[in-house]
Amino acid sequence: MPPLPANLTDWPLRGQGLAGALGRQPLISPVTRELEELLARPPRQRSKLWEFGTNLHCSIIGTCLSTGELRQILTKSGRKEAAGATEHDIHASAVLLAGKHHDGAKLLHKALDRRHRVAISQFDKAKSTEEVRALWREASKRGDIPGAYWAALTHPSTNDVLVREIFTEVHMLSHLVGAANRADIRRLRQLEAENADLEARLAQQQERLQDVKAARDRARQELKSHGDYPRIVMPPVAVDSDRPALEARLARCERRREQVENELVEARAALAAEQQARLAVEAREIELRRELDAIEASFGGAIDGDDNPPDEKPLPPLGLTLLYVGGRPAQIGHLRLYAERAGAAFLYHDGGVEEREGLLPGLVSRADTVLFPVNCISHKAMLQLKRLCRQAGKKFVPLRGMGIAPLHAALRELAPPVVEG
Repeated sequence: MPPLPANLTDWPLRGQGLAGALGRQPLISPVTRELEELLARPPRQRSKLWEFGTNLHCSIIGTCLSTGELRQILTKSGRKEAAGATEHDIHASAVLLAGKHHDGAKLLHKALDRRHRVAISQFDKAKSTEEVRALWREASKRGDIPGAYWAALTHPSTNDVLVREIFTEVHMLSHLVGAANRADIRRLRQLEAENADLEARLAQQQERLQDVKAARDRARQELKSHGDYPRIVMPPVAVDSDRPALEARLARCERRREQVENELVEARAALAAEQQARLAVEAREIELRRELDAIEASFGGAIDGDDNPPDEKPLPPLGLTLLYVGGRPAQIGHLRLYAERAGAAFLYHDGGVEEREGLLPGLVSRADTVLFPVNCISHKAMLQLKRLCRQAGKKFVPLRGMGIAPLHAALRELAPPVVEG
C-alpha cells in the first residue's frame, strides 16, 4: 500500500481521490464531479471595453467621458492631431480606438474605471442580475447616469438582456435631452431679462452702500476734527444708543449684498449656457437658410410660372466627378439624377455596409470632390475617407444631412463662376 500524504494540502483535487491515493480505482460520484468542475472554472471578472460590440462604444464614450478627458487620452496614445481636433473628431477617434485591444483601448478603460470608481464599488455589492438591475434603476432615478451606466455594463452578473435594457434607456434619454434644448432656447430671453434686472438692482445696492460708507467716513472725520469737544458734537449717550441699530442695519445690507451677488453669479452662469445653446441653434438656422435660399433661387422660376426669371442665373455645367459616400440607398437614385442634371458624374459607396471598404481608395482617386452626410455615415468610414482625401489631395465636403437640399447647396458652392457675355 502506498504511503498517505503528510497533510491535507497534498490530496489531489482532480483525477484520483482518496481511493486513488490508496491504490484502488476511484468511485467518482456526481457531487464530486460537479465540485471538481466548480473548482476548475475561473471566476467571472468585469467586462473590458474592447469586449463590447461596436454599437455600444459610441454611447459609452459619449456618456461616460468628457471631451477634455478624451483629448488627453488620445494625445497620450500618440495621436498628435487630437490637440486641434473638433469635439466630433475627438469622439469619433475615441470610438474607433475603443474597439481595438491595444494600449489606446486600455487607457480608455482605465480612465473609465478611475472616474467612476465610486459607482463601481457600489455595484460590486450586487451578486445577481436582478440586484444589478435594481441598483441601475435607483441611479437612474437620481440622475446619476454616467457612472452607473459603466458600472452596470461591466458587472460580471450583467447579461445580454440587461445590457439591451440599459442601452435602450440611455438612448431614449439622449432624445429627451435634444427635445429639452428647444425649451432652453425659450428660457434664454427670460433669463436675459432677469439678469438685466438683477444687474440694475445690484448697481442700486452698490450705490446705497457707497453712500453709507461715504456718510460713515464723513462722520469719522468730523469726530476727529472735534476731538477736544466730544460731548458738544455728539453726546456719548446718543452714540451708544444708536450704534447697535446702525450696526444691525449695516449687517442687513451686507447680507443682502452677498445674496444679490450670489444670484448674479448664478444668473451669469445660466446665461452663458443658454448663449452657447443659442449659438448652436443660430448656426444651424444659418445653414438651413443658406440651403433654402439656394433652392428658392433655383426653383423660383418654375414656381412663378416663368421658365427664365430675370434674376436667376442658371448653374453652369459642373464638369466634375463627385463621389458620394454613406447615406440611404433608397435616396441615391434621386441624388444621382440631380447631380447628372447639373453636369456632374456621380459615383457612390455605402461606407462599408454592404460594399467592401477596399473599393474606397480607387473611387477617391477617380473623383474630383468627395461628399458625405455627417448624420448617415459610420465613424470608421468617415475617418478613413478623410485620410484618403488628404493623401490624394482631393476636396471633401461634409453635408449637413441626406436629401436634395444639402446636395444642391454644395453644388452651388462647387460651381464655377458664370462669365457674363
